[in-house]
Amino acid sequence: MDQYFTWEMLATLAGAAAATGILTQFLKGLFSKLPTQWLSYIIALVILLAATAATGGIGADWTVWAIVPLNAVIVSLSANGGWSAVKRVAEGKAKEK
Repeated sequence: MDQYFTWEMLATLAGAAAATGILTQFLKGLFSKLPTQWLSYIIALVILLAATAATGGIGADWTVWAIVPLNAVIVSLSANGGWSAVKRVAEGKAKEK
């Protein structure tokens, strides 16, 4: 494997959630007035739109594009939940010391 992310991987729930979580953590300082959950949704939406276009969705009918905003909700919630879990584990490890 010579690439960390591919368009096909970003079109999956796991790939999109991982990329959304990483980008949200990097960008939330730049958009401090925007709630993090909204930023996460916007990032997920952009990733899924780009991945859909890159994997052949440009020629698809409107139903392919209509489902992207709903899928972005699922990706955003997954990314936010994953980050919360990482924080809980990290805070638990800090309390043990």
